[in-house]
Amino acid sequence: MRKDIFSKLQTARRSKTPVTLVDGLDGKSQALVFHDRVDGDLPEPVVNEARSRLRDNKSGVAELSGGRWFFDCHNPPLRLIIVGAVHISQTLVPMAAIAGYEVVVVDPRASFATAERFPNVVLIDDWPDEAMEALRPDSRTAIVTLTHDPKLDDPALEVALRSEAFYITCLGSRRTHAKRVDRLKEMGFDDAVVGRIRAPAGLDIGAVSPAEIAISILAELTAVLHAKPIVAAAA
Repeated sequence: MRKDIFSKLQTARRSKTPVTLVDGLDGKSQALVFHDRVDGDLPEPVVNEARSRLRDNKSGVAELSGGRWFFDCHNPPLRLIIVGAVHISQTLVPMAAIAGYEVVVVDPRASFATAERFPNVVLIDDWPDEAMEALRPDSRTAIVTLTHDPKLDDPALEVALRSEAFYITCLGSRRTHAKRVDRLKEMGFDDAVVGRIRAPAGLDIGAVSPAEIAISILAELTAVLHAKPIVAAAA
C-alpha cells in the first residue's frame, strides 16, 4: 500500500470516518473513496460501486470499467441511540442488537431506565442533550426519540440535527410532529434541517402494539441505511 494512502486510511479510521480502500488488481490504481470525496484517480463507475459497498459495508471484488477491483470497506460500528426507556424501547433494543447495532438508551427518569427493564443494555441517565453531546453521533448512528415529552425529546433533537446521524425519527402523530417542527424552527433550524426527521416514526405496516411499532421503526431504519425507497407511516 502506498504510504500516503496508508496514512490517510489510518487517519480516517481514528476519526471514525467511513471510507473504502479501492485497489485495482492490476496493481496500477489505489485510492480512498469517502462519501463526499475521492483521494485518488478512479473511473466514475468504480467510485459509485465503492460508495454503494461502503453504505452496505460489503467488501469484495468486482469487475468494472474494464478491470478487476478490490473494495475494502472501513466503517465505524452501527449505533442506535434511543431517547426514552419506554415499552417500545424494550422491544426495539433486542431487535436492533440482533441486527448488529450497538444500542444506548438515554433517559434521566430513574424509574424508567432500570437494569431490570433493560438488562445488558448501556443506560445513560444524563439529560438527553448532555448524553448526546458525549455520545457524538456520527454517520453510522441512528437516533430514535420515544418519550412524547418535548422537555426530553427536543434537547436530544437539537444535538441530533447538528450531527451526521443517518437516521433521525420521533414518535408521535402528524399533529404532534407539526408542533415539534414549530419548536425546532424557533430554535433556529430551517426547513431542510428539520426535514431530516422522519415522522411519524416507522414504515406504514399498520403497527399497533409496542413490538409492531419497534418492527416498523427498525424496518425504516434499515431502508434508510441501504438507501432504499420507503413510505412513511400514516398518522
